[in-house]
Amino acid sequence: MMKKFLFLLIAMNFGLAAGYAQSEGVKIYNPNANAQAEIDAAVAKAKKENKHVFVQVGGNWCVWCIRFHNLVEETPELKNYLNTNFETVLVNYSTENKNEAVLKKLKNPGRFGYPVFLILDGNGDVIHIQNSAYLEEGKGHSVKLITDFLKNWTYKAVNPTTSK
Repeated sequence: MMKKFLFLLIAMNFGLAAGYAQSEGVKIYNPNANAQAEIDAAVAKAKKENKHVFVQVGGNWCVWCIRFHNLVEETPELKNYLNTNFETVLVNYSTENKNEAVLKKLKNPGRFGYPVFLILDGNGDVIHIQNSAYLEEGKGHSVKLITDFLKNWTYKAVNPTTSK
């Protein structure tokens, strides 16, 4: 029984080390960024352009956060759709900066794990928090599921009578 426990413990450590190695060196989140200032700027721009704000909360330590970011960067139609319909902000959550005040104001989205996605309106109000696990398929995020999710939260989708 003790051997099985030790084997399981060693296997878990290797899994954690492999996950860390995958995200080591990748720096898409800035722990020193002023998250609230970046959100405020995105909200102001979104309001002027009749868009919403897409907030991705996560950290450089998070393999799934890096995978999502890479998927968007490597999928031109997804990246274009996101950039056309949303202002985007990356909010860091890490040991260096947990952004606790900002995340509290955003209704504590970390309760769903990381990455977690938020949609803010042009007033900076949270209109949706998305558990990213529901956008996964197989060993990664699904372009179709992400696109379908985004389509439901554009300014036009939420405000059909006020859009042109």
